[in-house]
Amino acid sequence: MSRQIFSGRYTVENNEDLVVFMIGMRVNKWWAIHKWLPVFLAMPSMIKELYTNKELGFLSMESFVNLRTIMLVQYWRSEEDLMAYARGQKHLKAWNDFNKKVGNNEAVGIFHETYLISEGKYESIYGNMPKFGLGKVFGNIPVTPATKSARNRLREKKPSGY
Repeated sequence: MSRQIFSGRYTVENNEDLVVFMIGMRVNKWWAIHKWLPVFLAMPSMIKELYTNKELGFLSMESFVNLRTIMLVQYWRSEEDLMAYARGQKHLKAWNDFNKKVGNNEAVGIFHETYLISEGKYESIYGNMPKFGLGKVFGNIPVTPATKSARNRLREKKPSGY
């Protein structure tokens, strides 16, 4: 599939709020295909749902693949839309299936990072991953009951120096 190339330099003009959501998986053990393949196969139906139902607040997405990691960079209209989708039936089923089949098995890692552009807030979660993204920048800390949900991590006051 080809895309039109726009010669020259361009930018965007936008006065709207925007949420950038990066989500992905990392294959840690290639031979454990029965652990990582279901994670990989769960994404296409959710992506199709997002592109088909614009009222969900999903705007667009780019995907990136390297030897071990698949990352999707998604653009959302609002934090509320993203959180509503995370609590929706299709995503919750995929998340519950992941926890039953993989959980803390080190064969596959998952991650996401959420950036609330207008508020300057962010949050992240990493499961079965090496240091990655913001975890590589600031260091990983264990999840606690207070930081178990993305919503709580976004509301948590950042220590000075961040």
